[in-house]
Amino acid sequence: MSTALPTPGPEAQAHSDRLLALIRDQIAAAGGAIPFSRYMELALYAPGLGYYSAGARKFGAEGDFVTSPELGPSFARCVADCARQVLHQLGGQGDFLEIGGGSGAFAEAALLRLHAQEALPGRYLILEPSADLRERQRQRLQAGLPEAARARVQWLDGPLEQPWQGFLFANEVIDALPTPRFAVRGGEVFEEHVALDREGALIRVDQPADALLHAAVRHVERDLGAPLPDGYRSELLPQLPYWIQAVGGLLRDGAMVFVDYGYPRAEYYLPERSDGTLVCHHRHRAHGDPFHLPGLTDITAFVDFTALAEAGVGAGFDLAGYCAQSSFLINCGLAECLAEIEAIADPVERHRRHNEVKRLMLPGEMGERFQAMGFQRGVDIRWAFARGDLSRRL
Repeated sequence: MSTALPTPGPEAQAHSDRLLALIRDQIAAAGGAIPFSRYMELALYAPGLGYYSAGARKFGAEGDFVTSPELGPSFARCVADCARQVLHQLGGQGDFLEIGGGSGAFAEAALLRLHAQEALPGRYLILEPSADLRERQRQRLQAGLPEAARARVQWLDGPLEQPWQGFLFANEVIDALPTPRFAVRGGEVFEEHVALDREGALIRVDQPADALLHAAVRHVERDLGAPLPDGYRSELLPQLPYWIQAVGGLLRDGAMVFVDYGYPRAEYYLPERSDGTLVCHHRHRAHGDPFHLPGLTDITAFVDFTALAEAGVGAGFDLAGYCAQSSFLINCGLAECLAEIEAIADPVERHRRHNEVKRLMLPGEMGERFQAMGFQRGVDIRWAFARGDLSRRL
């Protein structure tokens, strides 16, 4: 599969080789194999070498994939209007926490919208572990925001450690959390590991699952009402409840909204998905080989939205709703955005913005492939999911 992908230049290849050497050292130190989740963590986040930790451009036309905020301001504008309603319910007091700031496009558009509505949060916090991405975000926001909005922006190295109130948002973040992979054979649960063959190439091997992953797989089977078929292989995030608790557990009053691609559990673990949901991206080409050019390739897994709902409720929030991205944007004011696009005098810019909205909304593009899920505590954002609510499928 990887042979059809673009060939990297000498510098990029050398970068990947350095990360591969680190991974090989980790495998040797672990006695010959590391869990796939550890491999994914290194491939994406190893300091200075991982895909999200190094300097290669990832987002937009020049990168490996395009996220909703990269298409234009409409997506962030609608999310900002949702956040504005939350902040209003909190008496105009509260913070906006964005998990994973990407290129800074979302923060720029959201803050411009909130500034125009005279609804800036007390702080606009960006939880961004990548020093490279943080600097790119800083430069973009410095150039694109008025001083009143720039003054609200702060970057975090980790989750907030004190109680707070406001709005938490994450777009395409959960799909990039390092995920364990499991396999069911002979009624037993195994965890996929990464080892080396005789030539030093990366290969997959299975080892008996630990108690946490074993229990998580059995929970899925009970919820599905039947054991997974022999030979079935997929992904599962038993650490998701702990992650939600870490990033949002101290949100005293407010809302959390997550947008990502995925399925409810009954669709996630369909028999035809017997090798899981992993998707890799390199230079705008999707493929299925997570071992191809580590450090230069994005690795993601689809989100089990039933598991996300369980994690949010388990952290003490009420489920506000679950719907397709297209429904969420309509509920959050896309019609007003479209009216403003129609009023754009420049026909080229108007056409570009129309295409932006089409990609966000059409079922064959991002409209149904991406879903939104919200949680609330002390506020009410059920209206943001009311039209097109799919919670019954969870």
